[in-house]
Amino acid sequence: MTHPQIVRALSGLLLGMFTAILSSTIVTNALPHIITDLGAGQSAYTWVVTATLLSMTASMPLWGKLADLFSKKLLIQVALVVYVLGSLVAGLAQNAGTLIAVRAVQGLGVGGMVGLSQIILAAMIPPRERGRYSGYLGATFATATVSGPLIGGLITDTPGLGWRWCFYIGVPFALASLAVLRRTLRLPAVRRRVRIDWAGALLVVGAVSLLLIWVTLAGESYPWASWQTLAMVGGSLLLGALFVLVELRASDPIIPPRLFRDPTITLTSIASIFVGIAMFAGTIFFSQFFQLAQGRSATVSGLMTIPMIGGMSLSTTVSGWFITRTGRWKRWLVAGGVLMSAGTALLTTMRHETPYWQIAAFMGLMGLGLGMLMQNLVLAAQNQVAARDLGVASSTVTFFRSFGGAIGVAAFGALLASRVADYTREGLADLGIPAESVTGGGIPDLAALPAPLRTVVESAYGHGVADIFLFAAPSAVVALLLMLFVKEVALRTRQ
Repeated sequence: MTHPQIVRALSGLLLGMFTAILSSTIVTNALPHIITDLGAGQSAYTWVVTATLLSMTASMPLWGKLADLFSKKLLIQVALVVYVLGSLVAGLAQNAGTLIAVRAVQGLGVGGMVGLSQIILAAMIPPRERGRYSGYLGATFATATVSGPLIGGLITDTPGLGWRWCFYIGVPFALASLAVLRRTLRLPAVRRRVRIDWAGALLVVGAVSLLLIWVTLAGESYPWASWQTLAMVGGSLLLGALFVLVELRASDPIIPPRLFRDPTITLTSIASIFVGIAMFAGTIFFSQFFQLAQGRSATVSGLMTIPMIGGMSLSTTVSGWFITRTGRWKRWLVAGGVLMSAGTALLTTMRHETPYWQIAAFMGLMGLGLGMLMQNLVLAAQNQVAARDLGVASSTVTFFRSFGGAIGVAAFGALLASRVADYTREGLADLGIPAESVTGGGIPDLAALPAPLRTVVESAYGHGVADIFLFAAPSAVVALLLMLFVKEVALRTRQ
């Protein structure tokens, strides 16, 4: 494809990427209202997010494998249609269970849009030039991430709209992306015998799902040290082992084990797990901090996350530009790991009374680090494989990042519920009021609480969200250590 053709097709890809990320972040600031309206609790809060991440994560390797076998253009159109249907039904949900189920359907479309956007970009552009264009994807990711919570907050706070429109608003963007890609995307048609590794796909979905269900319910529905834990963790490990055995014997595996003979792919994949854990800790739970620990509106809480997203947008664009000019990428991964580790470590100190400028500075550091890591980890892996494996290599790294994010959201959601309950009980002990009378097991309505009780609840959520970063910070450090061992190979100038 010529440069003008690439630019036209890229506009459709960016629309698809914007839609995918928007659907994940637009509900962030609306979730406290959604969960309250549907009469659910903290577990449902977590699963509205986790359901999308789970189906997105589990389906991404399959989308990547299909991209190596079928028309990439057809596949991304299918993903867009799945997303549109899921979004329309999600807006009609009348209870938390239905919403969670439909969010899983949405996640299938999101997984296709996110994974296929990077695969199609890699198919159009050689690695050396890909850094600049990957910067556009990263900037779009950042823009959607910051505008999603803001748009969601505005919709939620606007009379006559309400949170259901958070699911409808992505539909026009998806349809626009569909129309643009139909007219502009020109890639060679693939003609080869198709063998889909359905056994591998089912096993990886089962292993990931069982692990996420355990992380979400442990500590609330049953103790961490219990027979349920043994059964679920053991079952997940067994399914994972079976998945490896199936992949070793499959003629066309969904995640080819031979890819991991390359140390760069192995290290970037493992590092992506820990990057995902740290990334989703910030993007998902900041809304609860600003709304429930500092009493902000949904709209204002969206605006308050701008420093983190601004840092992501700036660093992904600048690093992509320099990588294209020099062909060198490792220094940006290491720098990103340092900044992400510093930002998450500093965020462990925040409390409900912490001045906003301090939180903004810490979020900015974290955002700068994330921006240098997300697209460049994928780029490093893509540079190591032949054109026929671009799809599966890209989706593998993205899969591990999403897997880390899904595990992080589920675990941190369970942690937050437990810590908030503990801190609330401690704060109310002197008043002789049980915590259940304040929270009722769900998301509290701060406006309805007397001032002393409101302070107790705000303090509990402030301290609870800070504890999440206490566990996210070591993940960031592990990612940094792994990237130190990655061997840099200059980016190729041809496919």
